[in-house]
Amino acid sequence: MGRGRLVIAVIIALMAIIAYFSSTSENPLTGEKQRVAMTPEQEIALGYKSAPQMAAQMGGLSQNEKARALVRQVGDKLAAESIAAKSPYKFSFHVLADPRTVNAFALPGGPIFITEGLLRLLKSEAELAGVLGHEIGHVIARHSSERLAKQQLTQGLVGALVVGSGDYTTAQIGQVVGSMISMSYGRDDELESDALGIRIMAEARYDPRAMIRVMEVLAKASGGARASRNSSPRIPRPKTARRASGKKSPGASPTACPKG
Repeated sequence: MGRGRLVIAVIIALMAIIAYFSSTSENPLTGEKQRVAMTPEQEIALGYKSAPQMAAQMGGLSQNEKARALVRQVGDKLAAESIAAKSPYKFSFHVLADPRTVNAFALPGGPIFITEGLLRLLKSEAELAGVLGHEIGHVIARHSSERLAKQQLTQGLVGALVVGSGDYTTAQIGQVVGSMISMSYGRDDELESDALGIRIMAEARYDPRAMIRVMEVLAKASGGARASRNSSPRIPRPKTARRASGKKSPGASPTACPKG
């Protein structure tokens, strides 16, 4: 009985490993060889199917038409005048009504969101371009699809561990290890998206130096730690965001960004 369980566990693990390493493709925009779980078409379908529920969880879309128009204007310029224009993704840019959460995130395939809470802290269009460019970077670097592929591998290996050991406690340890792997991978994603965001800003003729203040704003909002901005394939739950205090800063407004 024990040997049979072990054989099944080995088969499950091998299938997970083979599936992961056979999903390699080269990203035509970054030149990076990636292991991904979805085609671009599947990423677009997943992102746009998930977008309404994601928006609802963050308080819905903003009714401030000036703020919405500004974000669409800057986002569309970035998408049209940078490396992002060569991608197969369908970018759209949205403002969320939440005035307290300082956050921005991208869904697979192109939907990008920024909260009123973050927008009101930005002082120029260039700073807004920095935030949106970073999120565009996540999309064109296919970070959601990469992370999903790694999660599928982890789930397969944990499943094999459960079958082979018959011990759920051991499986929990495996899940913790898998989570640690995913966390490390996410930090690499952030660094790559920072670099892509700066490139996208420059190509669309925004001053990349504005990204410095964006980093400062996000670090302050996160209590001094590096801000965690990343899209997550675990739809529909967005990444955890720190909520700012209810006090508004002087002149704070979702439409307060002067032209950068």
